Amino acid sequence: MNRFDCGRQSSAFSVHKKEAVVCPLLAVSSMGRCNAILDQGGGVAMKRRTRIYYTPEQKAIIWDRYRQGDSLHDIARMFDRFHSSIMPTIHQTGGYRPPVRKRHRLALSLDEREEISRGLVAKRSIRDIAAKLSRVPSTISREIRRHGGAKKYRAAKADTAAWENALRPKPCKLIESPALCNIIAEKMHQDWSPEQIAGWLKRCYPDSQEMHVSHETMYKTLFIQTRGALKKELQQCLRSRRVVRRSRTSSLKGKGLGKIPNAIPISERPPGVADRAIPGHWEGDLIQGSKNSYIVTLVERHSRFVMLAKVRDNKTITVISALIKQARELPVELYKTLTWDRGAEMTSHTRFTIATDIQIYFCDPQSPWQRGSNENTNRLLRQYFPKGTDLSVHSQQRLNSVARQLNERPRKTLDYESPAERFNKCVASIA
Repeated sequence: MNRFDCGRQSSAFSVHKKEAVVCPLLAVSSMGRCNAILDQGGGVAMKRRTRIYYTPEQKAIIWDRYRQGDSLHDIARMFDRFHSSIMPTIHQTGGYRPPVRKRHRLALSLDEREEISRGLVAKRSIRDIAAKLSRVPSTISREIRRHGGAKKYRAAKADTAAWENALRPKPCKLIESPALCNIIAEKMHQDWSPEQIAGWLKRCYPDSQEMHVSHETMYKTLFIQTRGALKKELQQCLRSRRVVRRSRTSSLKGKGLGKIPNAIPISERPPGVADRAIPGHWEGDLIQGSKNSYIVTLVERHSRFVMLAKVRDNKTITVISALIKQARELPVELYKTLTWDRGAEMTSHTRFTIATDIQIYFCDPQSPWQRGSNENTNRLLRQYFPKGTDLSVHSQQRLNSVARQLNERPRKTLDYESPAERFNKCVASIA
């Protein structure tokens, strides 16, 4: 096997040895991928993967699975490939399954063309060939004349040419109406959806059929750029920002993604938490800023007392460590439960429970009102930490100062008592 010096290659493929640094020639799959295996000398050998050309039957399976909502990764695993090898099949037609071409029932088949070819070799007349095929002589005559004459006629070549010539591409309606394209582009830049544009056109031009176009035609023209009517830049005006049509059933539900293991729902939280009469039950969340910056916010339900914690990212190990540190600063009597949303930062919530003996309860999906105190506090915090700003520039001392200001404000819901006053009473009661 040929080898080359890896010193000039990426360090990801380097193997350090005492004598020399060598690795086999990189083998690339149909989409530029390669598989690494160890050779006998301990180097990294790349197993070449042959290019795969999907057959019509395989493409039919791909489209069936795509329509069912399967991801490209799941489809590619059926063929032991990467998802990038499936993408050309889907993206070439903008995510729309191309219609299955069928031969017209009256068209000559390949078997009939083979019979014509054999008849010409045997010097049979056109009428004899037509009679054997139960066709009129003019059909056979046109077939032979169309594909090179009696001396040059070849059945397979004639059948292929006839199949290609049968195509009757229909031009896109928008191609023939530049004025309509300009109106659509103008409305899309105003953040109108294709369906809104289609309905507006019918209302404004009720008697002008050339100004009527369906929203599906707009989507197809956007996703299938070979139509050339609407510019690709308009895809960014779509609310979904998609560049290809996706199946209506496409979803990550049931894939095991985004689920929090061993999550205890809020319905199992002790009933006494709901009326806020007992202190020690907290709600928590992350507020996000630019450049992937975050702040942990905690609110005590009884007193609305606020605590803030600085974190470097939203990874579960970072957030859980910050919560454990905060929990150890409070008396056990004043930290009994924590209610959180279903963010991925809580994936390792069991580590928090083991370290603090505090149970975390999770809100139902898309139900932020179940931790309303925390949501209201997050809105108040935006006065100090506006959206779109970098939260990482604020020190923990600054966060403590902001929390102190919020805790010293009188609250209408507390009969204009401040959260700090109410919380201090709770501390005094357990002392």
